[in-house]
Amino acid sequence: MAQILDLKSFRDKSLELKCFGPWRKRFGDAYGIDARVADLSDKALFCLAQPGENSSLAFYELIMGALDLGPAAKFYYLENDQQMRVVDIHLLLADLVRYELMRRLGWVGGFAGARLSLVEVVRNFESARQLARSSPPELSEAHPEFAAYRRLTSGDKDVFIRRLLRDAIDAFKLHLGE
Repeated sequence: MAQILDLKSFRDKSLELKCFGPWRKRFGDAYGIDARVADLSDKALFCLAQPGENSSLAFYELIMGALDLGPAAKFYYLENDQQMRVVDIHLLLADLVRYELMRRLGWVGGFAGARLSLVEVVRNFESARQLARSSPPELSEAHPEFAAYRRLTSGDKDVFIRRLLRDAIDAFKLHLGE
């Protein structure tokens, strides 16, 4: 029995290193395989929420590590279907990170994907995507634009929240004091 536990522990540590080893260097933070978006430091969250190549590469590090596809630098050498899978997962993770950023600002309440670990989102992408779609975040009543938000249809509400991204990143930057 001890050997089985040791093997599981070894596998977990190996997976943790593949997924979050690059993040330790990138962000200076240590994360375990059970880390959720709520566990990310403000610095890591802010970096990941930014659109662009730096955040994409960081997401690829996590995703490719969790799927055992090699380092992120090998993304462009993957087969097309593997690249598309990585990109789809990246888009979902980016949404979850951005919703978490807005949650920390008090702009949205909780959201379903927040309770999943990052590795779980990667490894169980289809079910994680369905969960996120079925329960998107709701704008907080305290947000100044809540009255306009409340009048929208559910599909339009999702678009409305996504349009807040640039303002949320700017507000979070002020929150960080940068």
